[in-house]
Amino acid sequence: MSQPHDQAPQLDWAAIDTVFLDMDGTLLDLHYDNHFWLEHVPRRYAEHIGVSLAEAKDTLLPKYRRIQGTLDWYCIDHWSRELGLDIALLKAEVEHLIAAHPFVAEFLDALGNCGKRRVLVTNAHQKSIDLKFRRTRLGDRLERVICAHDLRLAKEAPGFWARVQAIEPFDPQRTLFVDDNLEVLHAARDYGFHWLLAVSAPDSRVPARDVRDFPAIARFSQILPQLR
Repeated sequence: MSQPHDQAPQLDWAAIDTVFLDMDGTLLDLHYDNHFWLEHVPRRYAEHIGVSLAEAKDTLLPKYRRIQGTLDWYCIDHWSRELGLDIALLKAEVEHLIAAHPFVAEFLDALGNCGKRRVLVTNAHQKSIDLKFRRTRLGDRLERVICAHDLRLAKEAPGFWARVQAIEPFDPQRTLFVDDNLEVLHAARDYGFHWLLAVSAPDSRVPARDVRDFPAIARFSQILPQLR
C-alpha cells in the first residue's frame, strides 16, 4: 500500500546516528538536471553538428538510455568526449536554475543540532558537485561528501556500499539513507539499511510520484518537526 503524499513517515531519530543524503533530486531540485540533459544539451548539440533540435534529441535519448544507471551516465568527462562538447561549460550556462529544495537548509541544520552525522553520497561528477555547492553553499552543512566516481562504482551497483563502508564506517541499522532514485534505494535495502526514505517529488515542475516500496516525502518540511 502506498503512503499518502501529505502523511509524514515516522522515524525513530534516537535510533539513527548518521544520515546519508543524495544530492540531485533529494537536496537539490532535479529541474536543473532535467532541463540541462533534455533541453540545453540537445540544443547545443544540434548547433554543434548542424541538425534540428528534434533530430538532436532523437540521437541523444538512445545514448542516454544505453548507459543510464552506470557511472559513465553521471560522468561529465564521458559526455564531453562522446558529444564533442564542453559539458562543464554548458552546465555553467544554465547554473541559475540550480536550487535547493525548500526546507533543505533547515533540515540539515536540525540534523546538526541533534548531533547526527550528515554525509552526502552522490553519483554526481566532482565538477557538478563543485558547481552546485558554489551556488547553494550546502557543503558547509555536511560533515563529508562521498563521490561515487572516487569509488569507481555507481550507487546502483552491487559492492558500492561495501566501498563506502571502507572509507566511512557506518552501521546500516542506525543510518538513514534518503534518495529519489528507487533503484538506488533497493540496492541500499539489499545491503542491510534499516532506515530508508524516498523523495517523491525530485523535480519541482513535475507532480509527486506514487512511491510504494519505501516511506516517502515530497518535502523535508514533512519530517522537520520530528527533529525540533
